[in-house]
Formats: sequence, structure tokens, C-alpha cells
Amino acid sequence: MQAFTLPEFYLPYPARLNPNLAGAREHSIGWARRMGMLDAPKPSGGVVWDEAALNTMDYPLMCAYTHPDCDQATLDLITDWYVWVFFFDDHFLEHFKHSRDREGARAYLSDLERFLAADIDQEPGNPAEAGLKDLWQRTAPEMSPAWQERFRTSTHNLMVESMWELDNIDRGRIANPVEYMQMRRRVGGAPWSANLVEFAAGAELPGRLAKNRQIQVLTDTFADAVHLRNDLFSYQREVQEEGENSNAVLVFEKFLDVPTQEAAELVNDLLTSRLQQFEHTALAEVPAMLADRQATADETGRVAAYAKGLQDWQAGGHEWHTRSSRYMNQGVAQERSTGAKTRMNQFGHVPFQPVGHLGVPPLHMPYQFRVSPHLAGSRRDGVIWARETGLLDEGLWDERRYLGFDLPYCAAMIHADGTLDQLNLTTGWLTWGTYGDDLFPGLDLPHAKLQHDRLAQFMPLATGEFADPVPEPLNALERGLADLWHKTSILITARKKAELREAVLDMTGSWVWELANRATNRIPDPVEYIEMRRKTFGADLTMQLARLASGDAVPEQIYQTRVIRELETAAQDYACLLNDLFSYQKEIEFEGDLHNLVLVTQHFLDTDRWTAAEITARLMNARMRQFEHLLQTGLPALCEEGRLTQQAQEALGNEAGLLKDWMSGVLEWHRRTPRYKDAELRRVYRGFTLFPTGLGTGAAKVAAWSGT
Repeated sequence: MQAFTLPEFYLPYPARLNPNLAGAREHSIGWARRMGMLDAPKPSGGVVWDEAALNTMDYPLMCAYTHPDCDQATLDLITDWYVWVFFFDDHFLEHFKHSRDREGARAYLSDLERFLAADIDQEPGNPAEAGLKDLWQRTAPEMSPAWQERFRTSTHNLMVESMWELDNIDRGRIANPVEYMQMRRRVGGAPWSANLVEFAAGAELPGRLAKNRQIQVLTDTFADAVHLRNDLFSYQREVQEEGENSNAVLVFEKFLDVPTQEAAELVNDLLTSRLQQFEHTALAEVPAMLADRQATADETGRVAAYAKGLQDWQAGGHEWHTRSSRYMNQGVAQERSTGAKTRMNQFGHVPFQPVGHLGVPPLHMPYQFRVSPHLAGSRRDGVIWARETGLLDEGLWDERRYLGFDLPYCAAMIHADGTLDQLNLTTGWLTWGTYGDDLFPGLDLPHAKLQHDRLAQFMPLATGEFADPVPEPLNALERGLADLWHKTSILITARKKAELREAVLDMTGSWVWELANRATNRIPDPVEYIEMRRKTFGADLTMQLARLASGDAVPEQIYQTRVIRELETAAQDYACLLNDLFSYQKEIEFEGDLHNLVLVTQHFLDTDRWTAAEITARLMNARMRQFEHLLQTGLPALCEEGRLTQQAQEALGNEAGLLKDWMSGVLEWHRRTPRYKDAELRRVYRGFTLFPTGLGTGAAKVAAWSGT
């Protein structure tokens, strides 16, 4: 019996079949045999694959469906890549996952990765190495160095992050939903598939556009949909037969404590939501981005071909899953979902509903907050700085409101060990970010975009004669940023300066994204919301500020590892979602906002706000326990495996301590500040809005924005 009944899938694009399928089938069998994949032994006896098994899995059919328009030679090469990646997955399973041999797995992956080099003359030691060496030498010369680097990164991720799966199996640990979605992108291989779409469709992404948020969203939503669909079809084989625990259905089942069938339906809802996010981005956001970046006709054509290639892959991948013997596909629904329910949940919200105070469920906080002895001085200096920069003169804040926020108190817990000057700098950044967060919702979309673009000019990277001239500030937001940038940039290296600038612009750009959603009354889907919430909250900016004291003691590549990335995002999510719980009434009832995980959860799960708040708190607690787990096991292992110096280890330990202080301090500040309390909300908002609304009031917004 199947583990559950497969749901009705949202299939917006038709599947098409490449006419060169027969040739690819013949070619792939011969290639797999030459690489030694059809007689590779299993430790338990027998072989990983034989010819009959490879024929039944029919990877040429998958590639013919996912790349319907490429010629015979290209289809043969693409098929070889997929034969290799599935062989690698099964070979790794047989040799290391079943036996839980982590040391052997680490050595195997390290040896394998060396074959992602065009000039390697080492002889392969197994079929996975032979296949990778052959494929890289046939593929890399056709693509630019930038694409080669992206593909190396994707291949590295899907190989090396297999250790995360192995570690979880060994510990009997099931990831929380956010961790799972993040890690699935790395270990699941769909970003790797997206790189191959660039190759097969002749659609290599322009270098200057490849890292734009809109292009990244195309890739990420494609990857999430591919992985979620695969999890539905492979649940029985992976979870029930092979004992794996990296599967979205299992993650939802355990996290939400629901039956398997209900978990599968929720995974399908998220799959639908991710596909609709892809459509929204491709049809609305990407064209606007191309116009904004003044893309050439060639660049526009390549981006369009890339998006079409991803669509073809989605449609073809689904069709193959319904046919391959590798998956549970009996009784797959012939009826197609319209996706109407997901769209209604995203666009059907009525803003400004009176929701009242939302109680905060119990939160797991294992760390005690500490307070800087310089708090009184920073309170004194903070209000002086706010006056001098004009933050209290534009009608948005007055002195009473600013003093009530008590942002120096939050800063004093985030950097409890800093000097008064360091504390004042943190207070300044918190004040500036909070002011901007309050200001942007009152701007219309064009003026918000203009303000975001202008802010970049107040953070020059070059100095001296090479520096671009900084314009005269037009308002308090610009004056505050100019002052903070000068005070901060003189303390840090050029690399850290660039990272800090990027974090600030990510934050202000995310406020523009929020306004765009409000203009269409669109609630983000859960995955998009979590990822953007880190930016709207300024969490990335806080990470950069936390690293200022560590200098360059920690090698840059360490910050790209799973342990550090997950440690930081777990802390970020805890703080961001804690804000969502405390600010729910302020945002939903008084500001008509759409960007709060409680609201997102309400609409996605079609539940009430109290249940949604409980689920939000449950996710926070899961992220905190993941943080503790990584501190206890992941960080010591990373220091040992990375052979870090004592100085680097101490720097990482200090940064982890700052994350503890940040989370505990942010929680304490939210409990103390009147910013989110019912009485203060009614005092500030009852009877007036921040800006006048209605016909003819746009000039008032411009005047407030420009400081006139």
C-alpha cells in the first residue's frame, strides 16, 4: 500500500517531449557502462545498479521531458549529468548512509570534488569520480568562468551537504521546517539543475544580473517546487523503505503533529504557492527589474529563455515522476488543481481588522540578558543624536515617542560589553533602522524606490580622490545614515564595508518589496516571508555589526559553511518572529500591514490567529533548539575540521556570544517597550494616520519624505 493518496497537483505548464529521446537512451547506457556504473559493487553484496535497473528508472525520459527543445548532443550530455547525479546519490547511500560511516563519507566527498577541475590528471578511483571528470571536461569549456564557479558551488553543495542528511540520520533528528527548506536547496540539487538549464537552453545568465533578487527568486522557487514535488513522490521509498528523514512530508507531519495524508496535502499547498510565486516573479518583478537595470536585448532574451527553461523543467519533471519506477506514483491524480485556494488565501485579506491584543505563547529562551553599564550615557547621547539628525522634527516621531521606545536599552543588551562609543553606534543604527521601518510604509511606491536608491549614495566604498561625491541629505533618514556610515566605515576593512553596505540596502530594498505587496494586497507565502523577514527586520545588518570586532581572524569561507549559516539564520528567525508576535496588533489592526508570520500562517493553514501564534512560537522554539544543537555539536566540529587558529576560534565564540545576547536582549526589550502595547497604540494611531490619505495628498507625503 502507498503511504498516502497523492494530491491534485497544480500544473500550469504542459509537458513536452524531446524528439531525440531514443538516441539519448542508447547513449546513456553506453556511457554508464564505460564509467563503471553498471557493475559498481555494494558493501552488502550485489551491485548499486545494473542495466535493467537503469533502464527502468529511465533518466533519458526525464531529461527529454525537462529539456524538450535541445539537440541530440546537448540532450546526451544533460542525460549523462543526471545519470551521474542519481548514481552518486545511490552509491553514497549504499556505502555511507546505511553504515553511518561519516569519516569515510567525508573522505569520499573530498576526493570526488577534486574532479571539478579541467586540468586534473589524477586517475578516478570509482565510477562517481570517473563520471564527474568526464562530464566536467565536456561541459566547462562551453561556459564562462562565472557560470563554472556557480556550477562548482551547486555541485559542491549537493555533494558535501549530504553530510547533514547523514548526521541527522545518525542522530535520529528531524529538521524543523525552515532548516529543512534551506538545506533541501543545497542537498537536493535543483539549483544545480537550474545551472544545467542555462547550458541546455543557451541561456547563460548575464553576470551583472545573476545575483539580483528577482533572478534568485526564480531559481529558489523553481528549486523549492522541484524538491517538494520529489518529496511527495519519494516519501515511501525514502522514509518507509530506506529510513531517511529528510523529506518535507515527514517534517510537516512531525512539526505540526498531523497525519501523513494531511502533511502531504500541506506540502502540496506549499508546492502550489511556490509555483505561483515563480509566476508572479517572472511576469511582474523580472520585467520591472530588467527595465530598471536597462537590460540589453541580448540580456533580456537570455533571462526570458532561462525562465522558460525552468518552466519546461517543472512540467517535465512532474511527468517523469508519474512514470518512473523510482517513485510512488500509483493512482496519481489525473485532475489538475487550479491553485484557486492558494491565490484566495494570498489575496483575500481584509486589512485594518480589529484584532486586539494577541497574547505571546511560552517561548524557549535559555540565555540570560545582560545590560551594559553605559546604558544611562547612551540614553542621554541617543536622544541628542536623534535631535541633531532631525528624526524628531518630521512629524513621524516626537521626543516622547522616541524616549518611550528606549532603543538604547535594546542596544545595551545586544552589546553589553562594549564601550560607550560602541554602544552609541549600535543605538544609532537601531534608531535609524526603526525610524526607516516606520517611515517607508507612509511613502508611495515610486518615492520609496527613489529613497532606497538615494540611500546608496550615502555609503561610499571608495575614499579620497576615488570616492564618488556624497549628495546633500534631504531628510533626517539621509542625514542619519551619512553620519552612521562615516562613524562605522572608518573602523572596518574594505571587505566588511562592502558587506555592511549590502546589508543596509537589502533592508531598505525589502521595505520597498513590502510596499509592492501592499499595493496588490498580496500576502507572501511562508518560505518567501521567512527569507525576506530577515531583511525587513535588519537581521543581516545586525550580523554585520556583530562581526565588526572580530576583524579578519575568521577565514571568509568559514562564514559560508552550513554550521555558521544555520547558526546565524536560526538566531535571526528567533528574533524576527518574536517581533511578529509582539507587533501583531500594531501591524494588522493599526497599520493594515500584511507582513507578519502569524497572519501568513493564518492564511496558509486557514486557521485562527491564536493557533497561528502558537505555531509561530513553536517554530521559534525549534529554531532556538537548533541554535543550541549547533553550538554544542556543530561549532566544535567546524573548528576542528577547519583547523582554525586559536584566535579564529575565540572570534567565533565571541560572535556566538553576541548572538545569545542579541536574542535574549531583543526578547527583554519587547517585553519592556510600550511600542507594541495597546494603550500606546491607541494614543499614537487612534483618530489619525501617519500621513493624510485620499485624492490630492501625495504632495504631503513628498514633503515629509524630502524634509521640507
